[in-house]
Amino acid sequence: MDARKGGLPRNPHFAVQQPHLGRCLSPFFLTCAIYFLLWIPEDPPSCVGALVKCLPVLCLAGFLRACSGGYYSSLLQVALLFSACGDVFLIWPEAFPYGVAAFTKAQLLYIWAFGLRPLQLGLLLPVVLASLPFYCLLLLHLSPDMVLLLTAYTLALATMLWRGLARGGSARWGAQLFTISDTVLACNTFIQPLPHARLVVMATYYAAQFLISLSAFQSPRLKTN
Repeated sequence: MDARKGGLPRNPHFAVQQPHLGRCLSPFFLTCAIYFLLWIPEDPPSCVGALVKCLPVLCLAGFLRACSGGYYSSLLQVALLFSACGDVFLIWPEAFPYGVAAFTKAQLLYIWAFGLRPLQLGLLLPVVLASLPFYCLLLLHLSPDMVLLLTAYTLALATMLWRGLARGGSARWGAQLFTISDTVLACNTFIQPLPHARLVVMATYYAAQFLISLSAFQSPRLKTN
């Protein structure tokens, strides 16, 4: 199996790094467990709930800062910080637009990190075919003041998905899970309440951020076809 497709790069240094990476990731897994055990979102919005919700993402930013260097990792760290801000804003319904704006900036940073080479235009068509029908359905349920904001976010998310697929490795899976998380969130918020939506949204969201963070330790896919 090609190491670029199957996971982390095959080099002699990675085998040495694995235990160290596992220790650095333990705060992320611990805070995820705390979030799901406390199930804070079921309670009224509070500063404690906001902190518990954003801690796993902040732990990933700290993990990258401690264990990975370089321009790509720096972009991911800033994207994670914007994501954490979005998590906090989304706790309070009246701050929803600020949360969407923060996540839009995070998606733009992910696009910047993933880059535009290889272009992989063949991957753009299925992304458009999957995104456009859902966006049209969502548009029917949006209030006028939310249309522009969510249109911008949808474009950023779809572009991030395209570039994540083109990069390959764990970024590919992270981009897909991020899209699933936001699709379920949008459907549950604007179209129709879904059973266990919050569990699905947060589980896929944390997994997405985790997989995108791991891409800092992988080489981008170099194939152009």
